[in-house]
Amino acid sequence: MNAARELAEFAAEIRFDDLPETVVSYATDLFVDWVGSALAGASARQIAAIRNLAARMGPIDGASEILFDRTTSSPLFAALVNAAASHVAEQDDLHNASVLHPATVVFPPALALAQARGASGRDFLTAVVAGYEVGIRVGEFLGQSHYRVFHTTGTAGTLAAAAAAGRLLGLDAAQMLHCFGSAGTQAAGLWEFLRDGADSKQLHSGKAAMNGIIAADLAQQGFTAARDIFTGAQGMAAGMSSAPDVAALNDRLHSRWALCETSFKWHASCRHTHPAADALLALMAENHLAADDIAAITAHVHDAAIDVLGPVTNPTSLHQAKFSMGTVLAMVALHGRADVETFARHWNDPAIHALAARVRMTPDADVQAAYPAQWHGKVTVETTDGRILCRKLTIPRGDPGNGLSRDEIATKATALATHTGAASATEMAALLPGLWNIAQQPAITRLMPLPRA
Repeated sequence: MNAARELAEFAAEIRFDDLPETVVSYATDLFVDWVGSALAGASARQIAAIRNLAARMGPIDGASEILFDRTTSSPLFAALVNAAASHVAEQDDLHNASVLHPATVVFPPALALAQARGASGRDFLTAVVAGYEVGIRVGEFLGQSHYRVFHTTGTAGTLAAAAAAGRLLGLDAAQMLHCFGSAGTQAAGLWEFLRDGADSKQLHSGKAAMNGIIAADLAQQGFTAARDIFTGAQGMAAGMSSAPDVAALNDRLHSRWALCETSFKWHASCRHTHPAADALLALMAENHLAADDIAAITAHVHDAAIDVLGPVTNPTSLHQAKFSMGTVLAMVALHGRADVETFARHWNDPAIHALAARVRMTPDADVQAAYPAQWHGKVTVETTDGRILCRKLTIPRGDPGNGLSRDEIATKATALATHTGAASATEMAALLPGLWNIAQQPAITRLMPLPRA
């Protein structure tokens, strides 16, 4: 319980002036990156369903913006829709050690409440940092045994959303602890949907963001909840983890800024495919190989990659294809990249299917030993002329140490927005300067232009 209290005190009491400039800058980069992903959900069928739900069940307007269609709603429903939308393109950020996608559950409630309350850019970013730091630590606390069954972005993500929302609502430490309790009892998200290629992943992120606001608002009103939601006899660890790491909950608060450990996603696919994709691209470049030179590919992976990607043996939809190691490796081998445009055009091509059928995954002890702190990529390629070529890569594209420049983040965000038609290149060029300067805004207002006539 002491760890939970300390984490609640941190989330409630952190101030903008406490944040190193590197943290503010990195949080801003993550924000711009997230806006691109939120706009990229505009044309997805499952997001249309969630948006329709919000239109029927929520107010028809409000103070909080739904980015991709430029309408407004209440904070609760705007957070639901924006969080779901930003988890579709598979380009939202990821924290390696916690296996959490923080942006998709932190920025939606923070933005929705900041707009509703007229909060400053400084308060907005402070809440974002609180959400990242809490969510990442809860994900690390729950650990790998949790991730085998539970989608951490839905579970730990609810705590991340609650911390961000609670900070914007000005909860004190005691209220924040109750906020965590209400968030934890709502935390959910199971991986079984992958076997069916179902839509649950976006529901997980949407409900995590929504439930975080509910938990914070109730705590502000004096609503009580379990004060030992993490380690209590019937708390999260008891029901969701066989090997919880209690020390992770308050690991180096105020000195370790876990937000800055977060990776940007370069490929538009499940992050577990990225290390192997980058290793394959490096191997092909170094050995001057074309896709036609490849007879077979073995991806040497950590166990969690097999847990998540293994159920997808024959993808039947674009989104399911993003969880197929064979599809992703075939995509980069044939087209040199696996961005949203390439996926949309080619995921179901016969040539992709043919090469994907020659890809297999195998567990690797060295790769597993590094995981989850580091996600190593390792591939073996058998060529058509009988050669056996191997390549290992320790820092995939987008990880700290091999990250994206601001120009690359802006280019990525623009590509995501224009791919779905949520914004034009001209509109993005006008939007981006304000996003980069979010910390200087006296009050967070509408981001997107008014709806088109």
